Amino acid sequence: MSDGATYVIRRAFVVPLGLLVLLTLVLLVVCLLQGQPLAKIVILALLSLPLGALLVESARRRLVVDANGVTAVRLPRPRRIEFAAVTSLEAVKVRSRIFLTLVAGDDEFLIISNSYAGFDRLLAELLVKVPEPAITAEARELSGGRLDRQADIVTAWLAVAAMLYILAVQFVRAGHLS
Repeated sequence: MSDGATYVIRRAFVVPLGLLVLLTLVLLVVCLLQGQPLAKIVILALLSLPLGALLVESARRRLVVDANGVTAVRLPRPRRIEFAAVTSLEAVKVRSRIFLTLVAGDDEFLIISNSYAGFDRLLAELLVKVPEPAITAEARELSGGRLDRQADIVTAWLAVAAMLYILAVQFVRAGHLS
């Protein structure tokens, strides 16, 4: 697989997500040190778990496309689909979110979203390597269009800004209570 192209989740999303996890943990520690109500601490702890899991999953997730197939490296284990076995390359576009589905037989499939950096190159590579009869018209139509998605990045940065605001308010309130 050394000759394959590797696609990762866009770092423009992973970076603010990492900051959000860090800021959530900082807020949790601040709340513990300030003796905040248990409910607030429990909510922050519970919020930290899925955010942390999303960060780990997003930072580790990769697609490796080589001459013979696609390998999705994700938790809990990698999945691979050989191009020769692909029966369909389908595409669905919902607003700015795009999903490609590689189908091989009745029970093997791989769903790929436009959260990956270089998604336009990824689609172009799949269109060349997947058997021609397996490519749907919808998948073919996406080629050459604008395929990136910015909404998740904007949302992550807004969440970081909100968490910074909450932290600032926490410190201001602590200063007034002293």
